[in-house]
Amino acid sequence: MDVPRSAAEPAAAVAVPEAVAALPGHGSGRRGRPGGRGMALGPVALVVAGGLSVQFGAAVAALLMPRAGALGVVTLRLVAAAVVLLLVCRPKLRGHSRADWGTVVAFGTAMGGMNILFYQSIERIPLGVAVTLEVLGPLALSVIVSRRLVNLVWAALAVAGVFLLGGGGFGGLDLVGAAYALGAGALWAVYIIFSARTGRRFPQADGLALAMVVAALLSLPLGIVDAGSKLLVPSTVALGAAVALLSSVLPYTLELIALRRLPASTFAILMSLEPAIAATAGFLILDQALSTTDALAIALVIGASMGAVRSQVGAGRGKAEI
Repeated sequence: MDVPRSAAEPAAAVAVPEAVAALPGHGSGRRGRPGGRGMALGPVALVVAGGLSVQFGAAVAALLMPRAGALGVVTLRLVAAAVVLLLVCRPKLRGHSRADWGTVVAFGTAMGGMNILFYQSIERIPLGVAVTLEVLGPLALSVIVSRRLVNLVWAALAVAGVFLLGGGGFGGLDLVGAAYALGAGALWAVYIIFSARTGRRFPQADGLALAMVVAALLSLPLGIVDAGSKLLVPSTVALGAAVALLSSVLPYTLELIALRRLPASTFAILMSLEPAIAATAGFLILDQALSTTDALAIALVIGASMGAVRSQVGAGRGKAEI
């Protein structure tokens, strides 16, 4: 998944942070009101719309790369998103402890690194493949956190999917691009952990806005060195702002609204569909056709993510009953 996503964004893919359940209104009785089916479909549609926005935004970013390079594009995106979030959230800078600031800096560093590596990957490999490899980070975190033997089955399923993506030996896959995607996935797992911690330490989306500033500052020197004056071309800046809106601001809004009325487990399962959405965006926008083997590989990773989520939720219910 292209990433940063809402304060709960990292619930994306397979690991569900505590921050999701802490969102105002989440888990409330509103889901039990009359007409519950219609109310359930509404949040689901919002999550799907957010996923479409993120992945089609990533496809637009790939189109922008010939103008500004991968590092230039990610810089434009993070800076624009940081400006928007600062204006909207207006986070308070006073009243926070050293531990609070350490958490938000770690969150922003993970966010920036994740985006930098992900955009480097989609410059080299198809979008759907990059997102599939990236999802392995949250999937691995889910397997480790759950400590259930059944999740080894889901891990094996994911490994089988990756093996198929590599054509049985990775001879047909750009290894540098794949390494960038896997690195982005590892940082996504770190991002998930610190997103939850930031959500507990900062009110509303203040922590997210501050972390986005950290991510923007981290990418800025890299973007300037890579793209230079290209970052100041008005048309390039406008497209970068569009990418920021599609990949950050709009998904944040849609998902935060959805998470107020949608169980975190359902949200995570829906987010597991992101590799399929990314593959669709790559095909429609970037003309990146996938082979039958690639499609099967993506399906295996999606299935592994969904299975990991369901087994993790089942374990939580079992503990609650005890």
